[in-house]
Amino acid sequence: MDADYLPFHPNPSKPKFVVPEGAVDSHCHVFGPAAKFPYSPARKYTPCDASKEQLFALRDHLGFSRNVIVQASCHSTDNRALVDALGTAGELARGIAFVDETVTDEELKSMDKAGVRGVRFNFVKRLVDTVPTEKLKAIAEKIRPLGWHVVVYFEAQDIDDVTPFLEELNMTVVIDHMGRPDVTKGVDSQEFSQFISLMERNPDIWCKVSCPERLTQTPPDYSDVVPFAKTLVDLFPNRVLWGTDWPHPNMKSHTPDDGHLVDVIPQIATTVEQQQALLVTNPMKLYWPESV
Repeated sequence: MDADYLPFHPNPSKPKFVVPEGAVDSHCHVFGPAAKFPYSPARKYTPCDASKEQLFALRDHLGFSRNVIVQASCHSTDNRALVDALGTAGELARGIAFVDETVTDEELKSMDKAGVRGVRFNFVKRLVDTVPTEKLKAIAEKIRPLGWHVVVYFEAQDIDDVTPFLEELNMTVVIDHMGRPDVTKGVDSQEFSQFISLMERNPDIWCKVSCPERLTQTPPDYSDVVPFAKTLVDLFPNRVLWGTDWPHPNMKSHTPDDGHLVDVIPQIATTVEQQQALLVTNPMKLYWPESV
């Protein structure tokens, strides 16, 4: 792994907050192991291995029942580690793949059978090379017949550039990590107001109220991020998801304690009804609709 890469927490605490039965960790990853699933030669970072066995052990330790595993940029379009993890988990996991415009219908159908339910578009330039939106639209059209959705990762300063594209997709979109707001500007900032407006105008746009560890200015105290996530849960209770982001790739400030992250949940979803929607009802509707 990279010299400055921080490995995930070796012994996360047991959360004080008990998640509701059937809770879903809607954003997590598997990395490698590199000996079996090599990282992409074009990667922008090299992580430590984070296996499916370790992910599922964390799921059980934290009290969750299911995972949504998101393909990370270090594996690029090689989704074998993801599909392998889905095969082990069976009905207890779903996946989000990363593909390019050359992906075939046969490949998509095979991933759909494995449990993949969407593709991720990454606009964070320090992680991936820029892909023309016309190519992304072509991918969106290829996945549309499968009923998949698009997961989008971008940073707050790029919201003006990304918004027209998102509104043209005309399909379900899930935005990672609240669009990465700059928490130093406060919940009344123009950027966060734009994000709220984007969701108000587009009922098919969802978001993940996740990753306070990436957004905070005072780790490991995440109180400066709580107002952002709470605002979104209050405004859009039926279109929010939550995830650990394990194994927390590219963290530079600190190694998050996953048990501590779970204990932030009742601060952002303050009622039993909100917690049930955030952790069970919403992800089940999106990823296991046949079970709802």
